[in-house]
Amino acid sequence: MTAMSLGPAYSRLWTATALSNFGDGIRSAALPLLAASMSGDPVIVAGVAVAGQLPWLLLGLVAGALVDRFDQRRLVVLVDCGRTALLAALTVAVLTGSATVAWIYAVAFACGVGETLRDTATATLLPPLVNDADLERANGRLVNAEVAGNELIGPPVGGYLFGIAMVLPIAVNGGALALAAALIFSLPRVFAPAPNPGSKGRIWSETVAGLRWLVRSRRMFTLSLLSATFAFVDSMWFVVLVLFVQQILQLPAAIYGLLVGIGAVGGLVGGFLAARIVRLLGPAPALAACLLAAAGGQLVLGLASEAVLVALGLAATSAAFGVWAVVARTQRQRGTPRGLLGRVTSASTTMVMTASPLGALFGGLIGREYGLRAAILLGVPALVVAACVAYAVLRERR
Repeated sequence: MTAMSLGPAYSRLWTATALSNFGDGIRSAALPLLAASMSGDPVIVAGVAVAGQLPWLLLGLVAGALVDRFDQRRLVVLVDCGRTALLAALTVAVLTGSATVAWIYAVAFACGVGETLRDTATATLLPPLVNDADLERANGRLVNAEVAGNELIGPPVGGYLFGIAMVLPIAVNGGALALAAALIFSLPRVFAPAPNPGSKGRIWSETVAGLRWLVRSRRMFTLSLLSATFAFVDSMWFVVLVLFVQQILQLPAAIYGLLVGIGAVGGLVGGFLAARIVRLLGPAPALAACLLAAAGGQLVLGLASEAVLVALGLAATSAAFGVWAVVARTQRQRGTPRGLLGRVTSASTTMVMTASPLGALFGGLIGREYGLRAAILLGVPALVVAACVAYAVLRERR
């Protein structure tokens, strides 16, 4: 099935999402390269990524309240136009030789703020455009567009363009965002703010109202906690994977890159199959099966002594994560009042974005103290317990 089969409006939303995330992937490679051309200090270069990710931790919760308060279509257009203007300014600065590391940090942070708002708003744009029965299929294609643009296609294209001319990836990123803004602007005008179940007034009070609803909703809060747990465990093993491949398997760096690519393809396959899996099993059993599949994949990965088994383990865990991303997003869209969807989405995403670096840190500590295999295998029982919780809680009616 293609994006067009879900209707022309969805096709425009999908294309805009693909362009925006393609541009984000290009920028994720180009800005650190630009910083490295100005400074050889690893801390300064790494700071570019930190500046881009920091907005989720600082503003993620507030972003949801803003999305719920305003017309989501206009908000996305405004954000994309703003990021286009920033990238145009940086392009001019690079061409004139006036760009500095501070400039790069500022652009990375501002684009990160825009990405926080846009990603939250995108989850609220979908439900009015497709039938409820098509949500899994529609979300699966959106998730795959995000993964392909951000992880598979965008970064290598960004690196290649930078090799041609430093200014080229920045200009392409800006052009992609401009096209995405035009496509979102062409969507039907069905995104006016819904009656808000939360308190009206200050943004912070609306944010708190959204958090209060989420905590009181047993199913949605459990889903958010499980998503954060999945991200924590996934980061634990991924952060030591390169050392595992080099030190335990004694394979070259090129093989590591190939294995990561296999994992990314597994995630795309999971996103593509998510709707069929839900039709076959139902939402709660599908989510529980994702966690069990990820546990099985990590078990194979942690015990592996050959690259083929590592590839199978990576493909299984990544496919499970891909299915989870689609089904969890769809369940949030179905189980959350429209006027609260932005806040619930941003709260859940903020939990995931916080759990990921914590999991990476914990995995590194476990790997140093108890060995690399321990950092991979420790997550297996946690995922099995999470699967039991998912099946017990998420299959309940509201």
